[in-house]
Amino acid sequence: MMLDALLKLVDTPRDGALLRFGIANELVRQQRLDEAEAQLRQALVMQPDYSAAWKLLGKVLVAAARPDAARLVYQDGIAVAELKGDLQAAKEMGVFLRRLDKAVG
Repeated sequence: MMLDALLKLVDTPRDGALLRFGIANELVRQQRLDEAEAQLRQALVMQPDYSAAWKLLGKVLVAAARPDAARLVYQDGIAVAELKGDLQAAKEMGVFLRRLDKAVG
């Protein structure tokens, strides 16, 4: 299983934001949202300007029915992406944020 192979790399010299993002992706596929959230938050500790991690974390929180937390993550992720010049990611998170606001009301 791919997840097991990735988990073996945690706390080794290969550990990092990209590894944690990969682990989170696998956990999302398995609907293990709390674990995915923890991995994504660790990825963002390791690399705070990792736009893809902000975006996936927002999606995880929406899927976990935590719209307020998702809103904050998208807002922070947009700010980080804009500062980094990652305008596509900022735009995508803006779309996700508007959809969330529309769905929640």
